[in-house]
Amino acid sequence: MTYKKTTAVIFEKPGALELREASLRAPAANECLIESDWSGISTGTERLMLTGQMPPFPGLGYPLVPGYETTGRVIETPKGSKISKGARVFVPGGVGFTDAKNLFGGSARHVICPADRVVPINDDLAQDGVLLALAATARHALRRCEAVGPPQLIVGHGVLGQLVARLTESLYGQSPVVWETNPQRRISKGNYRVCDIENDERRDYGVVCDVSGSANALNQMISRCRPGATVVMAGFYSSAVTFDFPPAFMREINLLVSAEWQPQDLQEAAELASNGKLDLTDLITDVLPATQAESAYNRAFNDNSCLKMVIDWRSI
Repeated sequence: MTYKKTTAVIFEKPGALELREASLRAPAANECLIESDWSGISTGTERLMLTGQMPPFPGLGYPLVPGYETTGRVIETPKGSKISKGARVFVPGGVGFTDAKNLFGGSARHVICPADRVVPINDDLAQDGVLLALAATARHALRRCEAVGPPQLIVGHGVLGQLVARLTESLYGQSPVVWETNPQRRISKGNYRVCDIENDERRDYGVVCDVSGSANALNQMISRCRPGATVVMAGFYSSAVTFDFPPAFMREINLLVSAEWQPQDLQEAAELASNGKLDLTDLITDVLPATQAESAYNRAFNDNSCLKMVIDWRSI
């Protein structure tokens, strides 16, 4: 039974995107209804879903509502909930659409989400709050390598790479080296150095964090590691990841995979952003109204100067 109509981004089928009306069921006893202000576009998972290249994933199907980086205000809340009406919150996706798959259900003017997944945030985070999912991903990647120490080398200086670097400086007081192939993305707000691999002569890295998502980057990293080094793979790789075995064998490289963030990571990321220990500024480069959703996705996926695209829902 339809409880509410709202406007949502719909991936109708691979290669087809529309902004149209969608149906929401009534919130369950443990769920909030949120009116979205902003939502981020993921150039990793959402690109794969829109192109039809997403590997088999629970809940995958078409039509679907993408998005798991939403901020807005609570307009309905469960009885007895600690979350109050009117609170600004981060929402890691929605669950309430009845005429489209909810994977991940966050790119809409209204979304339904279990109250225990909704994270209250400071008003001053505003649109920067959409970055909390990536910040949680970065925190999880650092947690994966805690036994061996923070990364000395980060591969990739997109939003995730910058968040890993900023957290490394904030939490551990250490400045990593970052490799980035795109000259437009070599500007750093921190004390860490960003360079092309050809301008880095170091060959004794002990902990490396790869967020590039490039299946071909592993050999380059391994060639610059000391014996016994650890490589944390924190990107999303849509193709087979291969590497030359002899160099890894001679160095006895440890490979760790960092998967989806956990609630602890999201909560900690939100706290760090709220208390100023994690700087989220200057990571969002583009904001377009929801009425230009198709242009927003095209720019996010195809323009290298676009670091992070955000959709503004407030005029819908």
